[in-house]
Amino acid sequence: MQVEPRRRPRSDYIEAVQSDVTANMRTILVDWLVEVAEEYKLVADTLYLAISYIDRFLSANALSRDKLQLLGVAAMLIAAKYEEISPPHAEDFCYITDNTYTKQELVKMESDILKLLQFELGNPTIKTFLRRFTRSAHEDKKRSILLMEFLGSYLAELSLLDYGCLRFLPSVVAASVMFVARLTIDPDVNPWNKKLQKVTGYKVSELKDCIVAIHDLQLNRKCSSLMAIRDKYKQHKFKFVSTLLPPVVIPTLYFEDIAE
Repeated sequence: MQVEPRRRPRSDYIEAVQSDVTANMRTILVDWLVEVAEEYKLVADTLYLAISYIDRFLSANALSRDKLQLLGVAAMLIAAKYEEISPPHAEDFCYITDNTYTKQELVKMESDILKLLQFELGNPTIKTFLRRFTRSAHEDKKRSILLMEFLGSYLAELSLLDYGCLRFLPSVVAASVMFVARLTIDPDVNPWNKKLQKVTGYKVSELKDCIVAIHDLQLNRKCSSLMAIRDKYKQHKFKFVSTLLPPVVIPTLYFEDIAE
């Protein structure tokens, strides 16, 4: 499903479709939506789906910058209705924008997004693959699987900030997140192995570009001014994973494919 063109955003929509919205505005919107999801205690899948809807909408429709936040809350409203047991109401999403938009405007935007998606709301996201990979690949019983899960979730959310990561499939991002998380937890051991290669279906050479992008995000080389995700994962309940740092340079040896 993840490779079906109708489920994929364009990786160049800022350049090809938008004239008023920039990649930086998208990053600021994503950062803010992370705070909204925290405020309303929404599940992670709601956040990932909402951002997927935003990118797919912007791939097909030029939008003025003053409507970008409206698109964000409308996408989150739809995702919440799809994923949550008791989703926030339209009024809640108007309130969180300081009532910049009316309920009528929100409902109209919701309808525009649904038409574009043709009411196909389910979609495999980075989170879908990350859950599967984390459980399958967890082998070290001494180490808490929770640390791996939280660190993986943190890195995956950082990838949402980076417009450049749209060129990677969700499963590629999830596999790359596994690599960087394992590198962070145990830098002296090659993060990739035969089991991970089998579970994810990727050789490490196929992930290299994405691994480098996520490593850069983790080391604050990109999107460094936006703190919502870093602050969220600095909390005790997430084992302070945003304070963990990987080696500044990934050993070249780790990018060599495992011999069959």
